[in-house]
Parts: sequence; C-alpha cells; structure tokens
Amino acid sequence: MLHLFKYPKLFIIFLFTVPVIECNSQSDAKQVEVCINREPVVAGTFYPENPAALKVQLESLFAQASKVKTYDHILAIIAPHAGYVYSGKVAASAYNQIDADKEYENIFVIASSHRTLFKGASIYNQGDYVTPLGKVKVNRDLANKLIEENKIFSFNPEAHSAEHSLEVQLPFLQYKMRKDFQIVPIVTGTQTLGEVKQIAKVLEPYFNERNLFVISTDFSHYPDYENAILADKKTGEAILSNLANRLIDAINENASANIENLVTSMCGWPAVLTLLNITEKDRSLEIIPVVYQNSGDALGDKSRVVGYHAIVFAKKKLSNMSENQFILTIDEKEELLKIARQTINEYLTSGKYPKIDQSVITPAMESRCGAFVSLHKEGALRGCIGRFVADVPLYEIIQRMAIAAATEDHRFPVVEMDEMNNIDLEISVLTPLKKIESIDEIEMGKHGIYIKKGFATGTFLPKVALQTGWTKEEFLGYCARNKVGIGWEGWKEADIYTYEALVFDEEDIKK
Repeated sequence: MLHLFKYPKLFIIFLFTVPVIECNSQSDAKQVEVCINREPVVAGTFYPENPAALKVQLESLFAQASKVKTYDHILAIIAPHAGYVYSGKVAASAYNQIDADKEYENIFVIASSHRTLFKGASIYNQGDYVTPLGKVKVNRDLANKLIEENKIFSFNPEAHSAEHSLEVQLPFLQYKMRKDFQIVPIVTGTQTLGEVKQIAKVLEPYFNERNLFVISTDFSHYPDYENAILADKKTGEAILSNLANRLIDAINENASANIENLVTSMCGWPAVLTLLNITEKDRSLEIIPVVYQNSGDALGDKSRVVGYHAIVFAKKKLSNMSENQFILTIDEKEELLKIARQTINEYLTSGKYPKIDQSVITPAMESRCGAFVSLHKEGALRGCIGRFVADVPLYEIIQRMAIAAATEDHRFPVVEMDEMNNIDLEISVLTPLKKIESIDEIEMGKHGIYIKKGFATGTFLPKVALQTGWTKEEFLGYCARNKVGIGWEGWKEADIYTYEALVFDEEDIKK
C-alpha cells in the first residue's frame, strides 16, 4: 500500500483577494459572466514579484540550464516547484527542451495540493492565472467540460488559493514559449491510487502531440545530501522505467528504509502517477533524464536538502519509428488484419465492437502509431480512413479506422455485410509526422504528405506517388486542391509534413 506522506513546511501565505472582471455581457438576458483571475501569491517569496527582476532571473536560469536536445515531439515534462534559487536551474532545464515555436492546443499543468486534501482533482475554471509577467489564459471551456462530465474533477477554491506548486511553473512557460498558449490548471487532492487512475483515464485522450503535460513535483524532502541522491536515484529510475507500480514500490522502499529526516520521496506523487498511468503502455515514448540536482548543489547547505529531477517524455525519434526500424512480424500483420475484418463484420451485424483476445496482443501491436485502413472491392477503392495521432494502442486504432472506412467515408455508400466476402483489407501503419522546410526533403514513393493550412488538412499516402506516376509538384498540387481544398498552389503557403508507412494487405499474407 502506498504510504501517505506528511507535507513539508511551507511559507504561510494568506488567502488572497481577486478582482472581478467582466468577460462577456449578455445585455438581452442581463446576465454577466465574470472572470475571477487567480492572482500570484508566491511572487516575492518563491520568485521575484518585480517583472523586470523576474525576467533577469529567468534569463540567468535558462543560460545555466541543460542545453536543448533534439526530440521529434515532447509530450510531457517533469519539473520541480521550489523557490527559483533552489530548483530554478533544474526547472529551466526541463523547459529548455520544449520547442518554443510549437503551438500547443493546451498545456495541462498538473500539480499536487500541499495544503488541503480532497477527492480527485480540482481544475481552475473561474478565470485566468496571473503572474508578474502577465495573464496566462485558462481554457475555461475545456475546464468546464472536464468538470461537468467527470465526477473525479471539480473546482475546489482552497486547492488553488495559496498553492505554489502550479503557480511557479507559469513564468517558465511565459518566458520560453514564443506562441500564444492556454493552460488547463489541475491540482490533485487525492491520496488514493484508485482516484489517480480515474484522473489518468479522463486525461489520456488529451495525451498526444497537440498538447503538452507539465508535471510539477519535487523529490526527496530533508534528508542529507548523500541520502537524497540515493533516494532520488531510486524514484528517478522508477519513472524512467515508465511503470506506475515500480514508482509505487520505490516510494515505499524509501519510506521503509528509515532514512533520517526523510519526510517524503516525492511531494507530487499523485501528479506523477497520473502521468505514468497514461504512458506506461505507450512503447513509442522515450523517457529521458535531463538533469538532477538537489538544494545542496544550489546553496551549499548539505545537511537537509530537497531533490529535483528534470525529466522529458518524448516520442521516439522518427528514425526509430521508420519502416526499417518499426517491424511487424507476419503473424502480427495477420492478426491485425483479422482484427480489422472481425471488427467490421461484428459492427455491421450488431453495431458493437468485438471483444479482442488479449493473449494475441504483442508489444508491437500496443504501440502508439497512427494507421489507415483501406477497403478494396474488385481492385477499386471502397473506403479509406486513417488517423495520424495515436491516443490508443495500434490494434484499437485499426479497429476504429476499419469501422470508419466501412461506414464513414462519404465518398462511398456504407458497406453492406453481403459485400464483405468481396472486399480486401489493407493496413498502413504510420510513423510520426515530421514538418519539412523544403519539398526537397520529400522522397517520392517513400514519404506520404500531410498538408495543413488553418483548419484545412489533407493527405496522400506514400503509395499514391507510385500508383499515379505524378511528379513531386503534381503530388503536392493534387493533394492541396483535391484533399485540402486550398487550390493547386495552396501548398506553397501551407505547412507540409512527411511520414512513412508500413503497408500490408490480405493478399500479402496469403502469399
């Protein structure tokens, strides 16, 4: 059983008052929607309250931080939340790995309450967060949706009123990100593993390349320098294993080791376990340690310290997911095709998904890869739908796309059950999207293209170039005009991405 940890001593911070700001008026109904912005409460203690001084300190911290490494997509970071003089360099090292120019749909900032216990987690949906650097927009629509649809979430004013662990993350984001962003501010109040799993289940669909998760936690509290290193190594390695149970074991082992002055191995363990419950089955992830220090490294007092890890969760490099690296055996391909056909047959018959025998599911079939499913009848296309973003295992993506190809491709009528004996199935497993700067990077026949302009998108699989014999400009032009709807030369002012595909069909398996 996971031990319940006492919270460390913190500054006493009085409840704050907030201004009421009119957001939108509805004159006809004479109703006013108000924003109650969450004002900073630890500015002047954990970090400077003067904006100029804060910018100077952040500039210094990022200059000292671990340098940027190259990742295809960063999905999450773990960063500490102590005063900047203690943990700021480690926090900046985590944030330094983020692409400053990336436009995330949402940044989920997940912290753990240090002051009050309550069921589940609280999401701030009253207004925006404010720091000395200005306002941080809260996605209140999504916050309200999560609260309204899930009992595990609520708005608990006490969870946010004086909580430092979420607030201190925001100036790092404001300093680092060059594009506008919005946050979903979450403070966990639970001390039960069951509730942590519920939180993770709700948030899992949002864990993808469109969003960023920031997990706020410090590690060991108050052992001496050497014992902190040992305890933090154990919990850090457990996180790198990407196994929630291993982290639980590591925390309990530290608690049972009678380490002098150790109050907790990790004050934000509910937030970290939420992340691991989302990620532990995703084999397309790399968990990378960026840097470790403790407060003894920052200020020199090594008698009682607090530990800090910076850790990154990223999609494996494209080369690691290319067709040459990502391999499915003949048996795995055959099983995925069987799942696709079985799913279509069951859905057309009963409107339900079939139950999959988990004993046949291999690690490769659980990978988080995008996929397309294509249906061909007498050699002609009968339906084709896919997804680039994988928020569930590969075999589940194939189930969903198989049904969509049979029933939702608006170019064709819905497939009838009596057609299935004459339909052949094809699956294309996709590597992650890679944005290109020049069309010279496109290799015809190897790369598919994905063109995006605003909300308009369209794609051609790699095989289209081989089947048509088009030039590269025709490949782009037809996709821009026919798929994206932005005109023949619209690709010239759009974002272009490439990907590769591992393609197999039922005819291949028969051979």
